[in-house]
Amino acid sequence: MNETVLYEATDDGVATITLNRPTARNAINTALLDGLGEGLRRARDDEAVRAIVLCGAGKGFCAGADLADLAALPDPDQVYDYILSHYQPVIGMICAIQKPIIAAVNGVAAGAGASLALACDLRIMADDAAIMQAFTNIGLLPDAGSTWFLAHLVGYSRAFEIAAEGERIDARRCVELGLANRVAPAASLGHEARQWAQRLAQRPTLALGLLKNALYQAQRLDLLGAIEYEARLQQRAIASDDHREGLAAFREKRPPRFTGR
Repeated sequence: MNETVLYEATDDGVATITLNRPTARNAINTALLDGLGEGLRRARDDEAVRAIVLCGAGKGFCAGADLADLAALPDPDQVYDYILSHYQPVIGMICAIQKPIIAAVNGVAAGAGASLALACDLRIMADDAAIMQAFTNIGLLPDAGSTWFLAHLVGYSRAFEIAAEGERIDARRCVELGLANRVAPAASLGHEARQWAQRLAQRPTLALGLLKNALYQAQRLDLLGAIEYEARLQQRAIASDDHREGLAAFREKRPPRFTGR
């Protein structure tokens, strides 16, 4: 893995993936996207990893696309190809990994950096952090999935307002709008994100992964289609070791000891 992304997995079932360009506020370039993709695949494929934290080194989560890289793509067709070949696979992987992913947002998550945060299943923000859809400030529209995430999280009108005005939205307002789940003191953000991930890592990982699938599919299916899809996933869940353990723990009146299988 290149130095723009750090990876650490610990014996509590949590992998931490850190965007590591602190002098550039973790602005996204090709090396960072490649490193992030490698880190995500590593966490996905490691059976001992049952929850993931995505965070940024230094004073900001991610400032968005590195404008120096963007300037190197003067041809609009090159921009189109770059988004599909570099951003789409990484965002898609975050959404598809069958493990919960928490974004721990410090400083600002701007532009495509906001897309990375919104792609995660959960977001905890430092009390001095903000999300900013800065694209329209330079005459662009949100990309890397941001229009989809915004519309699904807050609805069309709020999404349009957020993207059109390009203003900073502070952490507490993000929680009110549904863009974030929790706020933590800046000094303890990493600790609280890891504690949350540790709790999720003790949950039935297979069931959480299937839940993730079901929720994404529910956004494109009608009610009856969603029920059918849930039934199909439940076929897998009911055959799992964790389901058997959950039933046994319930009958024996003890906490379950899930293994993620």
